Amino acid sequence: MTTSTAGRIRILTVDDHPAIRQGIAAIVEMESDMLMVGEASSGGEAIKAFERLRPHVTLMDLQMPQMGGLDAIDAIRARWGDARIIVLTTYQGDVQAARAIKSGAMAYLLKSSLRTELLSAIRAVHAGKRHIAAEVAQEMALRSGEETLTEREIAVLSLVAEGNANKAIAWQLSISEDTVKTHMRSIFGKLCVDDRTRAVTEALRRGVITL
Repeated sequence: MTTSTAGRIRILTVDDHPAIRQGIAAIVEMESDMLMVGEASSGGEAIKAFERLRPHVTLMDLQMPQMGGLDAIDAIRARWGDARIIVLTTYQGDVQAARAIKSGAMAYLLKSSLRTELLSAIRAVHAGKRHIAAEVAQEMALRSGEETLTEREIAVLSLVAEGNANKAIAWQLSISEDTVKTHMRSIFGKLCVDDRTRAVTEALRRGVITL
């Protein structure tokens, strides 16, 4: 490492959209204490890049082809427990954020706030601190006492979101239609909605399911 790069925060960006990676690079390259060391466009590429580059901070998208961000975070953290990862996403749902934090991410930022929060988040995470977008943190606080959907309820709701009727859901999950209806009643109660459309809309907004 040359003298000019010594002591700088080494950053790896992982996102399947080239324009996002380019935008982040443009922001980072203006900072004297930061250095963009690499890019990846999928979770699988991220793991290989992390092993090769050993960045101080990794910026990770969640929705990517082949392997998503959450699986990549799990894999990286399993091998390198001190990896410091910032999630960058368009999803401000509290459930998605909670999953990312549970997987080991130290920060959760919305892509809409990159220009205002990215640099401070990178410095905070590099220093061992957490950083969660204000609107996401507020949503997490508001929902903290609510009962979460079970894995089976999420599976049922995901099939509803794909347009499946109860009979088709029952067949795909090898359960009875009555069981599907029971799951749906529970889902309605937990999401505070009264029909299937609103259940799907609320679940998508909060990151319970994705399309």
